Amino acid sequence: MKELTVRRIDNAIASAADVAAVMEAQGIERQVVDVVNWADFPYVPSVHFQIAHNDKNILLHWEVEEEGTGAVEVHDNGRVWEDSCVEFFLSPDSDDTYYNLECNCIGTALLGGGRVNTERPHLSLSRMPQIHRWASLGYQPVVPELLPRQWQLSIILPVDCLFLHRLPSLGGRQMRANFYKCGDLLPTPHYLSWSPISTPTPSYHQPQFFGTIRFE
Repeated sequence: MKELTVRRIDNAIASAADVAAVMEAQGIERQVVDVVNWADFPYVPSVHFQIAHNDKNILLHWEVEEEGTGAVEVHDNGRVWEDSCVEFFLSPDSDDTYYNLECNCIGTALLGGGRVNTERPHLSLSRMPQIHRWASLGYQPVVPELLPRQWQLSIILPVDCLFLHRLPSLGGRQMRANFYKCGDLLPTPHYLSWSPISTPTPSYHQPQFFGTIRFE
């Protein structure tokens, strides 16, 4: 299983559009998402992420280069995984309760929580704007083209949005997590992960294969 230390940064961040610059200024290391777990889906786009926190928020910045980038979902908590999509799954405790934060390349997001094979409610639509997002491609649908395209996405996820837990702060906590890149309905479907998954068919809802992340 992978392990990762999530550095704490104390910079004031006004919006998700500032996350990338803060990450660079603080020297936050890029991590790669490149594990092919299922031989039927061999395509490997270039996918990197940076992660940090400021005690009350998890900060994420993604950089992707892929062929066939596309997105049609513009409604939060919709079917974003069918588009060019990056995902962050997080289990705060030692049990199997975890969250799936999924976001397509135009900043449309989904946040669900619960256990495997149970009802997994979403964060209410009225609260989804609390998850701040910046998308380099803008926020309108993108038609897939079979050409290489680069895009970036930044996310500020408040700890308060982890709605099944009461977490006063992130500092000093150890959690389990995985990071993914997918696109179910893209011209070249693919399913990459950061920490390897051992299942016969594509499935990201597998907390037993999450890696370990430690918040400074």
